[in-house]
Amino acid sequence: MTAAFVFAGLLAILCVLLVAWPFLREPEPESDSLDELDDAERRRLELLEEDYRAQVGLLRRDAATALRDLERAEAVPAPGGEQGRPVGGRT
Repeated sequence: MTAAFVFAGLLAILCVLLVAWPFLREPEPESDSLDELDDAERRRLELLEEDYRAQVGLLRRDAATALRDLERAEAVPAPGGEQGRPVGGRT
């Protein structure tokens, strides 16, 4: 019976070490692919970033315009003397 407990304990320790081994060892450094880009790839990334900035600028401008229009619509009195209903259906 004692041998079975010793064997079970050793097996448990072995299993824990086997599962934990990848987390215990020092990871090997991987190369940073951004440092290894050639000129064409760098140019492509620059163009993509410019395109992103242009698109985000337009979307932000459209969102700001929509928000301003909503605020104006809420401020304009509705027919019958009531003020426009707030966004989201709250009264």
